[in-house]
Amino acid sequence: MTHTRTHHYSGSPIYNKAIEILVLSRNIATYLVDDFTSNARDYEEHPGIYFSGDIIQQSNSLAPEILKAESIPFQEDRKKHIASVEKLTKSLTKNCERLEKFPSNGRDFLPILRKELKKFRKLQRIWIMTL
Repeated sequence: MTHTRTHHYSGSPIYNKAIEILVLSRNIATYLVDDFTSNARDYEEHPGIYFSGDIIQQSNSLAPEILKAESIPFQEDRKKHIASVEKLTKSLTKNCERLEKFPSNGRDFLPILRKELKKFRKLQRIWIMTL
Protein backbone atom coordinates (compact mmCIF):
# COMPACT_ATOMS: atom_id res chain seq x y z
CA MET A 1 0.00 0.00 0.00
CA THR A 2 1.37 3.42 -0.91
CA HIS A 3 1.34 6.49 1.25
CA THR A 4 -1.37 8.84 0.00
CA ARG A 5 -0.35 12.03 1.78
CA THR A 6 2.13 13.09 -0.89
CA HIS A 7 1.07 16.73 -0.60
CA HIS A 8 2.60 16.69 2.89
CA TYR A 9 5.65 14.72 1.84
CA SER A 10 8.97 15.29 3.52
CA GLY A 11 12.10 14.38 1.62
CA SER A 12 14.03 13.76 4.82
CA PRO A 13 15.79 10.40 5.21
CA ILE A 14 13.97 9.71 8.48
CA TYR A 15 10.59 10.25 6.84
CA ASN A 16 11.53 7.90 3.99
CA LYS A 17 12.67 5.27 6.50
CA ALA A 18 9.38 5.68 8.42
CA ILE A 19 7.48 4.91 5.21
CA GLU A 20 9.67 1.83 4.63
CA ILE A 21 8.96 0.68 8.18
CA LEU A 22 5.23 1.20 7.66
CA VAL A 23 5.19 -0.93 4.49
CA LEU A 24 7.34 -3.62 6.10
CA SER A 25 5.21 -3.66 9.28
CA ARG A 26 2.00 -4.04 7.30
CA ASN A 27 3.41 -6.90 5.26
CA ILE A 28 4.80 -8.72 8.29
CA ALA A 29 1.63 -8.19 10.34
CA THR A 30 -0.54 -9.53 7.53
CA TYR A 31 1.62 -12.62 7.32
CA LEU A 32 1.62 -13.08 11.11
CA VAL A 33 -2.14 -12.63 11.47
CA ASP A 34 -2.76 -15.20 8.74
CA ASP A 35 -0.37 -17.56 10.51
CA PHE A 36 -1.89 -16.93 13.96
CA THR A 37 -5.48 -17.36 12.78
CA SER A 38 -4.75 -20.53 10.81
CA ASN A 39 -3.15 -22.11 13.88
CA ALA A 40 -5.79 -20.96 16.38
CA ARG A 41 -8.56 -23.26 17.54
CA ASP A 42 -12.17 -22.31 17.00
CA TYR A 43 -13.21 -19.26 19.03
CA GLU A 44 -9.71 -18.82 20.40
CA GLU A 45 -7.89 -15.63 19.54
CA HIS A 46 -4.11 -15.72 19.40
CA PRO A 47 -2.52 -13.07 21.66
CA GLY A 48 0.01 -12.24 18.94
CA ILE A 49 -2.77 -10.69 16.88
CA TYR A 50 -2.85 -7.71 19.26
CA PHE A 51 0.90 -7.11 18.98
CA SER A 52 0.79 -7.38 15.19
CA GLY A 53 -2.00 -4.77 15.19
CA ASP A 54 0.11 -2.59 17.45
CA ILE A 55 3.08 -2.61 15.07
CA ILE A 56 0.81 -1.46 12.25
CA GLN A 57 -0.72 1.31 14.37
CA GLN A 58 2.65 2.48 15.70
CA SER A 59 4.41 2.43 12.34
CA ASN A 60 1.44 4.22 10.80
CA SER A 61 1.92 7.06 13.29
CA LEU A 62 5.66 7.59 12.69
CA ALA A 63 5.56 9.54 9.41
CA PRO A 64 2.76 11.95 10.47
CA GLU A 65 4.63 12.75 13.72
CA ILE A 66 7.80 13.43 11.73
CA LEU A 67 5.88 15.76 9.40
CA LYS A 68 4.39 17.61 12.37
CA ALA A 69 7.78 18.06 14.01
CA GLU A 70 9.31 19.30 10.76
CA SER A 71 6.51 21.75 10.03
CA ILE A 72 6.26 23.44 13.43
CA PRO A 73 8.38 26.60 13.59
CA PHE A 74 8.99 26.73 17.34
CA GLN A 75 11.41 24.35 19.06
CA GLU A 76 9.29 24.05 22.21
CA ASP A 77 6.27 22.93 20.19
CA ARG A 78 8.35 20.37 18.28
CA LYS A 79 9.40 18.57 21.45
CA LYS A 80 6.12 16.70 21.92
CA HIS A 81 6.28 15.32 18.37
CA ILE A 82 9.93 14.36 18.77
CA ALA A 83 9.03 12.59 22.03
CA SER A 84 6.17 10.83 20.26
CA VAL A 85 8.52 9.53 17.54
CA GLU A 86 10.90 8.28 20.23
CA LYS A 87 8.08 6.54 22.12
CA LEU A 88 6.70 4.94 18.96
CA THR A 89 10.16 3.63 18.04
CA LYS A 90 10.60 2.06 21.49
CA SER A 91 7.14 0.52 21.36
CA LEU A 92 7.72 -0.90 17.89
CA THR A 93 10.96 -2.50 19.01
CA LYS A 94 9.31 -3.96 22.12
CA ASN A 95 6.40 -5.37 20.13
CA CYS A 96 8.80 -6.99 17.66
CA GLU A 97 10.51 -8.68 20.60
CA ARG A 98 7.13 -9.88 21.89
CA LEU A 99 6.09 -11.23 18.48
CA GLU A 100 9.38 -13.09 18.08
CA LYS A 101 8.43 -15.22 21.11
CA PHE A 102 5.37 -16.69 19.37
CA PRO A 103 5.91 -19.73 17.18
CA SER A 104 5.12 -18.57 13.66
CA ASN A 105 6.61 -18.73 10.20
CA GLY A 106 6.24 -14.95 10.04
CA ARG A 107 8.53 -14.31 12.97
CA ASP A 108 11.47 -14.95 10.64
CA PHE A 109 10.74 -11.51 9.14
CA LEU A 110 10.76 -9.65 12.45
CA PRO A 111 14.58 -9.38 12.62
CA ILE A 112 14.39 -7.50 9.31
CA LEU A 113 11.99 -5.00 10.87
CA ARG A 114 14.18 -4.68 13.96
CA LYS A 115 17.20 -4.01 11.73
CA GLU A 116 15.27 -1.25 9.96
CA LEU A 117 14.22 0.18 13.33
CA LYS A 118 17.88 0.27 14.34
CA LYS A 119 18.69 2.25 11.18
CA PHE A 120 15.72 4.47 11.97
CA ARG A 121 17.04 5.20 15.47
CA LYS A 122 20.39 6.30 13.99
CA LEU A 123 18.58 8.64 11.59
CA GLN A 124 16.44 9.82 14.48
CA ARG A 125 19.44 10.98 16.50
CA ILE A 126 20.71 13.04 13.54
CA TRP A 127 17.22 14.33 12.77
CA ILE A 128 16.67 15.55 16.34
CA MET A 129 19.92 17.53 16.24
CA THR A 130 18.94 19.21 12.96
CA LEU A 131 15.47 20.32 14.06
